[in-house]
Amino acid sequence: MYYETVFIVNPDISQDNTETMTNELVDKIEKAGARIVKREYWGSRPLAYSIQKRNRGHYSLLVTDGAADVSKMIDETLRLDERVMRFLTTSITELSDEPSPLLRRRAAATEEKVEEKSEDKAAEEKTEAKSEEKVEAKAEKVTEAPAEEKAEEAVTEKAEAEEKTEEKAED
Repeated sequence: MYYETVFIVNPDISQDNTETMTNELVDKIEKAGARIVKREYWGSRPLAYSIQKRNRGHYSLLVTDGAADVSKMIDETLRLDERVMRFLTTSITELSDEPSPLLRRRAAATEEKVEEKSEDKAAEEKTEAKSEEKVEAKAEKVTEAPAEEKAEEAVTEKAEAEEKTEEKAED
């Protein structure tokens, strides 16, 4: 039979200490002859209602495979630990290999963020490419403009020189 235990740890305890506490619990469970089938850390989440004047807590899930005695031992250990604010152990008949619904939502949200970032990055690259094209076009105009001005100046100077020679010829 499988037992699913969800427990909430005081938010004043750091995530590392929560992990350490969970590791200690896992060691106790394995020494008792059961095995851990699934282990998930759901993170620091808001509580539905205040517990011990706290509004948040570190949520963890453990699924064990073992006898009912192990379930009672888990409950007793969590009850005596001052860091644990609430816990609930239920027996389940079927075990799912999929992550919990909470982790699936979190993974989907993470994928959406990654997609948004890649879309934003693509839009930035397009904008940069367009601005680079504009800069290149301006640079070409700037390089062309002096050449055109020089050509116009040369034509003007040539015309002025021809006028002077015509004036001298008339004199």
